[in-house]
Amino acid sequence: MIDITKAKKAFKDYVKNYNPDDKQVMLKIKHIERTATMAKKIAESLELEKEDVELAELIGLLHDIGRFEQIRRFHTFSDKDSINHGECGVQVLFEQGKIRDFIEDSQYDEIIRKAILNHNRAGIEEGLSTRELLHARLIKDADKTDIFYTLTFEDIKAIYGTYDFSDNKISDEIYKEFMEEERINYVNRKGPADILVSHFQYVYNFYFDYGLKYVYDKNYLDKLYNRFSFKDEETSKRYQNVYLAAKEHIKNKLEL
Repeated sequence: MIDITKAKKAFKDYVKNYNPDDKQVMLKIKHIERTATMAKKIAESLELEKEDVELAELIGLLHDIGRFEQIRRFHTFSDKDSINHGECGVQVLFEQGKIRDFIEDSQYDEIIRKAILNHNRAGIEEGLSTRELLHARLIKDADKTDIFYTLTFEDIKAIYGTYDFSDNKISDEIYKEFMEEERINYVNRKGPADILVSHFQYVYNFYFDYGLKYVYDKNYLDKLYNRFSFKDEETSKRYQNVYLAAKEHIKNKLEL
């Protein structure tokens, strides 16, 4: 049995262990709460059984639980420069036993564990059961959908580590990957401008139409694009091309 009310209370109790005045902590709390709601909406749009709708919402609540230790220890959201926050979340929940604070029933443990492990990977591991794959895809979509909200409205420094990176440049390698291969190798990112490009690349990785249409209807791409500008003429042109390509992909995918 899944008790979402109990899980939400357990989440609020857990985050009390972290500095409420830290902008990164607050950003992540709000992101997690919105992602849980979005996961529920996507599940409902797929007309899933009530049990799977509740499970999707629960996974949304737990997917970024490892972020708080990442922030406390490293003051960053960059897994490359710290720890894998998905793996850290699994350690907190299953190795430290925190999962029982959120749900007493252990029958969903493997679905939850695999969804969290895969939510921040480039792709989903092979060999998952049909239900495990469903929830792994659900949380990835819900997460990306709300990340667009976060990037559009939340504190820029809390996300990128700086308020102004107008002097930054989009590297040749990242630009080529985005425009020619529609993928980004995160290891190759050289600065905030490259990270921004990788965020636009999320549009290519939605499994379900609900989240992608939500991003389009809310004009998140337009708002995100207009939030940044670059002094370098070549980077400014590349940035525009990235934005236009991402927007065109959404239109084509949704047949708009």
